[in-house]
Amino acid sequence: MPTYLEPTEASATAFFMLGIKGPVVMLNLLRFREVADYSDLPDLAPDTPISGAEAYDRYMAHTAPFLLEAGGKLLFDGEGGRYFIGPEAEHWDRVLLVEQASPEAFMAFAQNKAYLSGIGHRSAALADSRLLPIVPQGV
Repeated sequence: MPTYLEPTEASATAFFMLGIKGPVVMLNLLRFREVADYSDLPDLAPDTPISGAEAYDRYMAHTAPFLLEAGGKLLFDGEGGRYFIGPEAEHWDRVLLVEQASPEAFMAFAQNKAYLSGIGHRSAALADSRLLPIVPQGV
């Protein structure tokens, strides 16, 4: 079963071709590794192994100031689980709703060098993810 951790060039192009004007909410579905994998990130690795969830918490703590600086905000952070309606075998550990001021603000945030210096915590944390842009009705 394929995993999804980063956008593809095609998905990024399609996102910007939507022509969204104004805010966009990103639905994040996250599945964590049992133990975070810092094997490619020795500079970020903690002294002792931590869980994927703990690594993601480190990512969120690092990310929060850059998100706010770009005009974004965390709307919801909750524990996931199995679907009520959906594939029975599929589950997500955490669900986030993150509002971005605009697609352009999101891209500026995602390319910020200081933000990128800590993105390895996300990579170490995640076994799989989904990111779905949601446009408020009437925008």
